[in-house]
Amino acid sequence: MNDNINNTIFKKIADHYNITQDELSKRISYDELIKIANLYNIDEANEPNDSQLHNEKMKGIILAGGTGSRLFPITEGISKQLVPVYDKPMIFYPLSVLMEAGINDILIITTKEDQDNFKKLLGDGSKFGINLSYVIQPSPDGLAQAFILGEDFIGNDASAMILGDNIFFGNGLGDSLNKAKINAFNGKATIFGYQVKDPERFGIMELDKDNNVVSVEEKPQKPKSDYAITGLYFYPKNVSVMAKDVKPSARGELEITTLNDMYLKENALKAVILGGGYTWFDTGTFDSLLDASNMIKTIEHNKDRLICSPEIIALDKGWLSVDEFAKRADLLKKNAYGKAMQKHLERRIKRWKK
Repeated sequence: MNDNINNTIFKKIADHYNITQDELSKRISYDELIKIANLYNIDEANEPNDSQLHNEKMKGIILAGGTGSRLFPITEGISKQLVPVYDKPMIFYPLSVLMEAGINDILIITTKEDQDNFKKLLGDGSKFGINLSYVIQPSPDGLAQAFILGEDFIGNDASAMILGDNIFFGNGLGDSLNKAKINAFNGKATIFGYQVKDPERFGIMELDKDNNVVSVEEKPQKPKSDYAITGLYFYPKNVSVMAKDVKPSARGELEITTLNDMYLKENALKAVILGGGYTWFDTGTFDSLLDASNMIKTIEHNKDRLICSPEIIALDKGWLSVDEFAKRADLLKKNAYGKAMQKHLERRIKRWKK
């Protein structure tokens, strides 16, 4: 491992834990560095290529259909993805992940009954500086169905899909998303792994010592690892064609695990592991919904700032002008969310003046 790679690894780990590289070098040996490099697949080849990130197009999909039956009776009258998670609708969280990845052309897949409510909340996306499209999911026939429903929208571009009830947060998430984008532009799919205590409830990835995917399996009775496959997926431009070849499973669904296995068999499936500095929630149960709300509240109060805010991401990426952002903040000024937006803008203006 050469010095350039050493520096890359130290920088990534130091940034992740918000300490200096000098502090880190006092805490970690070279052998430990090698192990971390292997675990997280850190090498020069995985460094984001800026020209690809800026010049190639990627589409985004949020799958916000389904019945939400695990949250009945709440979701008997409203889509699960419109339920609040602390100070914002649930769908803001997956939307913020795609935006953080630099994706501003996004398709939202909804049920027929709920689509008008999503449009009322999000509109055409202009309030967030992005483009939003909508399509109806006739019936919940599996996650891989999203790429068939979204075929015309995706066109000949790479794409990312996130489930509408998934929340991701952590320092360095942007780097992980960029790595997945580069994989997609280079013809590789990427799945995100997160260590869980009950792997039998999830799709599971089995990894070798170098963090390469060995197998993927949907809710196995005897899991081969404790790394769950989260609800965030990046695919190259052929994904809709691949999805059409997915055969229904025993439960009659087009499984995303089957799609991922197809890429694995072509040696085109990568994994990004979300370590201890990350938080992931599948907010499909009452407990996880409460836990996620408490986490968001704690982080925002401790840091005195909004997290996972589409408006703030749009401002920081230059998709919203200062005037557009200020008007949006003024509209929401009667609650803590709008006040936090105004405070973010004030802090930003102060930095500009220095």
